Amino acid sequence: MKHISRLAFLVLGTFSFMVAHTMAQESAMDPERIRNIVILDETAVLNLGLETALADERSFETTVFAVGRIEEIPARRYSLSSRIPGRAVELLAFEGDKVSRGQLVARVESRQPGDPPPVIELHAPVDGMVVASHVLAGKPVEPDMDLMDIADRSEMWAVARIPERDAAQMKPGTRARIRIPASGGEVIETTLLRFGVEADREAGTVLGVFAMPNPDGRLVPGMRAEFSIIVAARDGVLSVPREAVQGDPARRVVYVKDFELPNAYLKVPVVLGESNDRYVEVVRGLWLGDEVVTKGSYSLGFVGGGGGISLKEALDAAHGHAHNEDGSEISAEGAVSHNDHDHHGASSGWLVAYTVGMTALALVLAFRRARPAKGIAPC
Repeated sequence: MKHISRLAFLVLGTFSFMVAHTMAQESAMDPERIRNIVILDETAVLNLGLETALADERSFETTVFAVGRIEEIPARRYSLSSRIPGRAVELLAFEGDKVSRGQLVARVESRQPGDPPPVIELHAPVDGMVVASHVLAGKPVEPDMDLMDIADRSEMWAVARIPERDAAQMKPGTRARIRIPASGGEVIETTLLRFGVEADREAGTVLGVFAMPNPDGRLVPGMRAEFSIIVAARDGVLSVPREAVQGDPARRVVYVKDFELPNAYLKVPVVLGESNDRYVEVVRGLWLGDEVVTKGSYSLGFVGGGGGISLKEALDAAHGHAHNEDGSEISAEGAVSHNDHDHHGASSGWLVAYTVGMTALALVLAFRRARPAKGIAPC
């Protein structure tokens, strides 16, 4: 009986090891991963201009989008006129010219008799730009005439048309990011100064006025402005840049840099939450620290499963030995032994092997405890 127990013990242990070893060897690369992986060569990566960013926990801002225009600040526009009637005999500044406070900009000859007649000089009242000229050399002028307009545009207003339903969430001091497409898409952060004095009944909007620094004079009245007005914030929200998200509204995906293969990217379905002008909240599908493609992610959708290099070639180069076409390794006996990875690096084949082995050990221990005590014959 003792020999039979040992033999059964040996058979059970050997069988468990063989099952575990076989399961670990026969797990090839996950077919789902094969279908969704895009493998590129270095030339393709450069041509697509791929850039990546980390999926990270951020302070996530809830924003309200609005559009509007750039306007001059009325109090910063000045009109130049002559104190006496006469004739403009010389103009020294024209539309578009920048002038300094006190700079000579025109001369006016008086109608008072004299030989020569008296001439007065007109000087710029402020630093700024000549934005309008209403006089020509030799043209008669009167004290009530505007000769030229000079505007200080070192600061401008950005006036947003805010939906009435959203205006209740804002007050003076509310922060906003303003993007000006005509100036190269530069984003300027500023705060709400005040609301307009009345609403647009037809459009259902109210005006929100924001101050905009303009030291280089690139902003001019009439430019389109796009507003992301911040009305709330949440800390620790897993999110990715907006440009990383692709796909149709029912099936959003991101491309994650593969943990194992160089120049390989895995298309991963995601469930999204809230979005703002910069980031999208990720509810499910990604882990903290996943490296997602931002610039070039749209183009990856057209590359398909083959980006110039096969899965076998990529694995061979990464591991330094040959693989089968399905991504599994070629063992000395011809069996496959590549672990089944998902994009986070899980190794399910060895996990199963470990589980089976531990189960076998538990059965063996249970069998030993169940044997009859020494000296007592079994039934």
